[in-house]
Amino acid sequence: MRILVVEDDRDLNRQLVDALTEAGYVVDKAFDGEEGHFLGDTEPYDAVILDIGLPQMDGLTVLEKWRRDARIMPVLLLTARDRWSDKVAGIDAGADDYVAKPFHIEEVLARLRALIRRAAGHASSEISCGPLRLDTKTSKATVNGTTLKLTSHEFRLLSYLMHHMDEVVSRTELVEHLYDQDFDRDSNTIEVFVGRLRKKMGMDLIETIRGMGYRIKSQDSKA
Repeated sequence: MRILVVEDDRDLNRQLVDALTEAGYVVDKAFDGEEGHFLGDTEPYDAVILDIGLPQMDGLTVLEKWRRDARIMPVLLLTARDRWSDKVAGIDAGADDYVAKPFHIEEVLARLRALIRRAAGHASSEISCGPLRLDTKTSKATVNGTTLKLTSHEFRLLSYLMHHMDEVVSRTELVEHLYDQDFDRDSNTIEVFVGRLRKKMGMDLIETIRGMGYRIKSQDSKA
């Protein structure tokens, strides 16, 4: 999953980026509203952490512009404002949730996981497909109860396919969500990661849809 952090406090921005990276996310960052708006408007993020009090362009304006342009990624607002009216304004502007400063990083991570799950149509922190289980809280995957030893890129690819179960996901889309904006992207590596995942899982749950991409089908799918 690929996340954008828009926060002008450089120490807090770094803490969030480090925690998200440690949790297995691909993370881009911005320090002002104009840069944040541009990235959110041009890159395919799975979720955004957005501070309200930004220089150049405030967070609510950024959010309103995204929503007017039909950018539907989940947005978690960070606010130092305690007034209920400011929180209502954020929700009305299109935010999906908010966290008041100061906060614990663990709370931000938990709320972010919930937003991503709900956006993909999953209610539980565990996503399953037959014997395959993906625990979004611990960032672990198991088959028949045995933990898979995955690299960060293998886990990200599996997580994205599991979150978008029954959907055909193109190589281009996978590349866009596995790497940050500064990475030298190569779609040929996706085939390598898929091959490794199949071998480690000991089963072929990942379908290759010729000329289109890859898909994991849920057990009850009739597609």
